[in-house]
Amino acid sequence: MTDHTPKHDVTEGTTGPAVGKDEWVARHGERSSDRAGLVGSVEARLRSAPWWSWLVLVLGVIALLPVGFESGYVRRVAFDTVVYMLLALGLNVVVGWGGLLDLGYVAFYGIGAYTYAFLSSDKYDLHLPTLAVVPIVVIVGALLGYIVGLPSRRLVGDYLAIVTLFFLQMFGTVMINGDSIGGKNLTGGANGILNVDPLSVAGNEIAVSHEGIFSAAYLYIALAVFAVVFVLLHLVNHSRTGRAWRSLREDPLAAEVMGMPVGALKLMAFSFGAAVASLTGVLFASLNASVFPQSFSFALLITIYTMVILGGSGSQIGVVLGAIIVSVVLELLREPGDARMLFYAGAALGLVGALGLSRRLAVVAGGVAVFGVVVHTIVKALDPTWVSGIVGEDTGRIASWVSEWVVVPIRLETWVPPVAYVSLIALILLLTVLGGWLRLVLLVPTLYFGAFVWENVMLAHPEPTRYILLGVMLIALMIVRPNGLLGERRVEIV
Repeated sequence: MTDHTPKHDVTEGTTGPAVGKDEWVARHGERSSDRAGLVGSVEARLRSAPWWSWLVLVLGVIALLPVGFESGYVRRVAFDTVVYMLLALGLNVVVGWGGLLDLGYVAFYGIGAYTYAFLSSDKYDLHLPTLAVVPIVVIVGALLGYIVGLPSRRLVGDYLAIVTLFFLQMFGTVMINGDSIGGKNLTGGANGILNVDPLSVAGNEIAVSHEGIFSAAYLYIALAVFAVVFVLLHLVNHSRTGRAWRSLREDPLAAEVMGMPVGALKLMAFSFGAAVASLTGVLFASLNASVFPQSFSFALLITIYTMVILGGSGSQIGVVLGAIIVSVVLELLREPGDARMLFYAGAALGLVGALGLSRRLAVVAGGVAVFGVVVHTIVKALDPTWVSGIVGEDTGRIASWVSEWVVVPIRLETWVPPVAYVSLIALILLLTVLGGWLRLVLLVPTLYFGAFVWENVMLAHPEPTRYILLGVMLIALMIVRPNGLLGERRVEIV
């Protein structure tokens, strides 16, 4: 006898969504994590690594830098990088987990530095021990974060950003003009506060330098603080509060409908972020033995935001990675030789990423090389002074190659930089509207003109160039990975 009972598809339970669950949402994790090819395989393996392994790796690499490098410069850069990592972790709480656009975050960094300077310097003749000052600084930062966060209960988006930006500007104004409040010098004004005490343990001060070399002790203290903050924030993120923050970030209205205390969650996010920033200010003030209001500028805020966005907002290890990348890139761009190597290496990697290992890549690369040689030869024949300029102080192999390929005049006319900038941007915009072989053909002179602008205009002004290239790098990454290096794709119901 034949059994006509309908058979259930055994594969349906593994591929279809659970009962009562939307199919798009059910397969969101699959779409967000699976990537084709080698990149997808590598990313899957990296994401499968436990969180503590990433923490141990970062701590181990930075801790070994003083062993491998005796240079005080390398140690100082490592210390500054750890400070950036802490600031990125604090901002990630507010922006990445709470979903709140806080533009006053750097002010809490300054509040922590100034509070430490008030309590541990000659300003008011208070020289409290570090272990007594640190809890005070953290509490002050958390309380002010709570107060500044009060408007967030009724404001969202751009309105909240304006309020927090006003707080940052107010902090800077008060600190700069605080030398004449009621006829008294309360903050030191633009001259800041000098003779700030270094960190001390059991009454013993920790020397900032030893025989003129930056002390590794400060780096290890900063690493210890970073490790504690990272672990504590990890525990918070995986608690009920952390899950509530992420719900608030995704949809505040839905979170409120589910009974979550949205107002309290926002205030907690501001307080946690402000506490981390204030704690970081202690490290900054104690190391530099001084505090100035100019150190807590809007430019610093943009830099920290870049770290969070680049690494992946919402991911702890992502924002730490973003802080490391941005800090190292900014330092490399200080020196012409390193900056040049980074520029051409980035351009080559960008070409490979855009065109792949294909015939088009070979055509463009070969075309740029030939185009440069032809242009250089023609210009040299017309007037040798147009190609006899100095391409920076670097005398390495790349500089020698560039001098025979890029047109660098001895004297650059004043009208060249603005015209070159505008022309390069126009060419790049034109590339975005063209397609096919026409785009590849125009890409050749555009790349060469980019090298011309770099050697003649940007390399001569390293400070603004650092941030211009940082912005370009961020834009390029956002095009390829809108969620950052390790950021998660969020569920969006449209």
